[in-house]
Amino acid sequence: MSKTLRINMTDRTATYEDVPEKYKFLAGRGLTSTMVYDEVDPTCHPLGPSNKLVFAPGIVTGTNAPTSGRVSVGAKSPLTGGIKESNAGSNWPQLVARLGIKAIVVEGYPEDDGWWGVHVTKDGAEFFPADEYVGKSLYEIFPGLFERFGDKVSIATIGAAGEQKMAMAGICYNDIDNRPSRYSGRGGLGAVAGSKHLKFIVVDGEGAPGVEIANKDLFDQGRKKLLNALRSHDITKPGGGLNSYGTAILVNIINEAGAFPTRNFRSGRFEGAAKISGEAMAEYCETRGGVGTMGHPCHPGCVIRCSNVIPNPDGTELVSVIEYETTWALGANCGIDDLDVIGKLTWLCNDIGLDTIEAGDVIAVAMDAGLAEFGDGEKAVQMLEEVRDGTPLGRILGQGTGFTAKALGVVRSPSVKGQGMPAYEPRAIKGIGMTYAISTMGADHTSGYTIGPEILGVSGKVDQFDRDKAELVRNFQYATGFIDSTGHCLFIAFAILDIPEGFEGLVEECNGVLGSNWTMDDVGRIGKEVLDKEIAFNRAAGLTPSDDRIPEFMKYEKLPPHDVVWDVPDETLDAVFAA
Repeated sequence: MSKTLRINMTDRTATYEDVPEKYKFLAGRGLTSTMVYDEVDPTCHPLGPSNKLVFAPGIVTGTNAPTSGRVSVGAKSPLTGGIKESNAGSNWPQLVARLGIKAIVVEGYPEDDGWWGVHVTKDGAEFFPADEYVGKSLYEIFPGLFERFGDKVSIATIGAAGEQKMAMAGICYNDIDNRPSRYSGRGGLGAVAGSKHLKFIVVDGEGAPGVEIANKDLFDQGRKKLLNALRSHDITKPGGGLNSYGTAILVNIINEAGAFPTRNFRSGRFEGAAKISGEAMAEYCETRGGVGTMGHPCHPGCVIRCSNVIPNPDGTELVSVIEYETTWALGANCGIDDLDVIGKLTWLCNDIGLDTIEAGDVIAVAMDAGLAEFGDGEKAVQMLEEVRDGTPLGRILGQGTGFTAKALGVVRSPSVKGQGMPAYEPRAIKGIGMTYAISTMGADHTSGYTIGPEILGVSGKVDQFDRDKAELVRNFQYATGFIDSTGHCLFIAFAILDIPEGFEGLVEECNGVLGSNWTMDDVGRIGKEVLDKEIAFNRAAGLTPSDDRIPEFMKYEKLPPHDVVWDVPDETLDAVFAA
């Protein structure tokens, strides 16, 4: 039977508990948000002793379900002041799930200055001193960690930013090649780990019993249906868009749509877009050779394989991975059109423990304030090194987009609830703008990826400028609440929205593991239950409908090339969840 592992940082104890009956069918985001709702005081300080950090693999994580190596991490966010779920794909949650652990809850508060790691195996969990690793480069310490614990373990850690409790610090996991490059980046959850002086959770899956599956035949039936859908959809299939060019295939598409935020959201088109696109990355891999790889998986069992390894001119490794959000944030948003510079900035984010979206937004705001010229890659690198070193400027930048804009007196602050916006301009794509505004997570495209219908025509084409999208936005957020609970990558949405049998297979997989009797009609209900808890937490934390708003400057600054403003009425935003 699955257990909850509680890691108490006050007395440094690790205890296993039976999972309550009320959590029987919960996993992933559904479980993290429920446990945070149940156990964390919404009014607590995010970096204080009352906050908790909850890690939960998804329902099918740890099985052979395709593209299912996802973990949800939940807490009260130091960045937004509300609830947070930050998602990542790696081998780490697969090992956690196979050990029979449904959730890892980190609680308590350190009573000394020491830093600690926790080593989790089939025999239990033990603390080990981690002071020797503090303040060091993640790329520097990772090889020694695998030499110490074995190259089959998986590691969750924080970098220098998390140690300094910076609000844009993420939680890092090793990828399949054991480099520190997979992130639960958004919301500052690395700072929560840092506040508790937790440096590592090292998981060893050797001898693990595996995930209990209530109905193996039903699970296999569903798995095959979903796998067939993923292998046949143009976006997710082998040789398809994501596999061939990675997520950055979207660069030219969104740029053409006039919704590619450029130079701190001054324009929707970037003249250097083609130079930083997925196609350009694929060309780097082909012409430079060496370790260059497109179609790289972020975790074992991923069939979409949208990650990459980008080579230097001599074929050695520059960085892995440059994703769409990253090449936009550290590229177009900062006026930088050089993939080598973007790769260096990405490497630094990996090394320091930073969310690349927030980092790019922060650098762009600093450039807007006159600390550097747009396009100055050297100054951008220097800013990230200031963050690493914890200089006065670095500590300002490390607190995220909204904070940095206030500190530097910048009106053009592309943030909601303090969190920086991702790579889609809300003035030019109204549905994703509504998602940014009302998401429980702050500006977050993954809360409800309406880009599918608005730009890509998935599940039917919707006009990107249409303002009447309350139902679309609501349904996408509910569906996402469910997908984030399954342990599948959000990109399965492309296939299951267009291929009904794939959607059916997703539900059958979950029923097979849990022994539940869900139908496709239950997906929205389950997602709504997750969102209802998150909304209730945020309201109790003091967030109100006035926080569910797009920044004012977008209401009066026209966005080229379409010269559009944000014109969705507040009443429309408020009505999305009111229904």
